Amino acid sequence: MEKKIIKISGMDCASCAVTIEHNLKKTKGIVSVSVNYATEKLYLEFNEREIKLEDIKKYIKDLGYKASDDIDKRIEK
Repeated sequence: MEKKIIKISGMDCASCAVTIEHNLKKTKGIVSVSVNYATEKLYLEFNEREIKLEDIKKYIKDLGYKASDDIDKRIEK
């Protein structure tokens, strides 16, 4: 399992964070996801054998938001 913290931009309100969370939770390979609107951070745990980080970022972009590179390169497992 991979754990990442990713910067999300383009959110206008707290419901944007909920939209991202809701859609990612339905995605195969995502173990846990939490979006903090105030800090513009996505806390993510995923199975890298089922989904790649670049695919997650593309999915966020398709929702209308921007996912920047990891804030923390790797979080201890």
